[in-house]
Amino acid sequence: MARIVVGMSGGVDSSVAALLLKQQGHEVIGVFMKNWEEKDDNGVCTSETDWADVREVCDKIDIPYYSVNFVKEYYDRVFSYFLDEYRRGRTPNPDVLCNREIKFKAFLDFAIELGADHLATGHFCNLGAAQDGKKQLLRGDDPNKDQSYFLYMLGQRALEKAMFPVGHLTKAQVREIAKDAGLITSHKKDSTGVCFIGERNFKPFLKQFLPAQPGRMVTLDGRVVGRHDGLMYYTLGQRRGLGIGGVDGMGSGGRWFVLAKNMESNELIVTCGEDHPLLYSKNAIGEGATWIAGEPPAMEFDCTCKYRYRQPDQQVHVTVLDGGKLHISAKERQRAVTPGQSMVLYMGDVCLGGAVCEQVLDAGQVG
Repeated sequence: MARIVVGMSGGVDSSVAALLLKQQGHEVIGVFMKNWEEKDDNGVCTSETDWADVREVCDKIDIPYYSVNFVKEYYDRVFSYFLDEYRRGRTPNPDVLCNREIKFKAFLDFAIELGADHLATGHFCNLGAAQDGKKQLLRGDDPNKDQSYFLYMLGQRALEKAMFPVGHLTKAQVREIAKDAGLITSHKKDSTGVCFIGERNFKPFLKQFLPAQPGRMVTLDGRVVGRHDGLMYYTLGQRRGLGIGGVDGMGSGGRWFVLAKNMESNELIVTCGEDHPLLYSKNAIGEGATWIAGEPPAMEFDCTCKYRYRQPDQQVHVTVLDGGKLHISAKERQRAVTPGQSMVLYMGDVCLGGAVCEQVLDAGQVG
């Protein structure tokens, strides 16, 4: 029997993770992390609702529970990075950093202080072991819910302590287990939006922290077709929310979408049509490369890559460069590869690691 701390979010996945471990005979301790302090539009602190659900679930399955405050750590290690990336005109993915810096660093340290043998979460992913005994991060069995993409920054220290009790289940199975056990979270809506901050009206939320700098929307030939609210609000390939649907599309008959950002002139470059070659590329440079095994499988290798979470795997060739950088060359052209987003690498079901897109090398080249 092991002592296991379970990161309880107030959702169904972590609730079932705790339940399964308790049923297996382990000593289970539920811990709720408070990482963001803010009230919703009705004056209710959203974390208090989740904390109440955690308490009820832990009482139901008869395990002790605690709450720990990581608000400062979250702001310093994750949210400040989130803001810096938007200042640079990039599109960050704070969830991957949140997992490394908060859940599997600050929280893992807390769990070890409680005398835990392991730290369990409700992530849909699995663990395996390589021939050299190192831990492997594997995709979850439910392809629609696999969350290994968000854990690619984890290293061996974290995975040696990690447990993912629901990784072998589908989401439907998780909800059924929760329902059969009478857990209050069985039908609770999945959390969405930014890690620990949740789903927000993005523009007003970001405007609280970064001053908006409106500017011109222009076509490639310099024609002004509208005004943007601030470059930080837009991402490459975006079609919705541009507010220029009624402007003459130069006879193309297509929809307007974001093609590029000019940070120097504060201009949003847009075009109208079905698509545009400038939005496509095969080659990108990644920075801050991290490897689950602590090192890459080779200095050059073939594997698959997800440039975005929901994207099907893409065949790529990876070259490891100096300074923690990678050259990732895709077999097929990729649409809207965006600086700031994570490029996560796989060998079959094994997540190798990945890097953050720093630069797209050949946008606009055909073939």
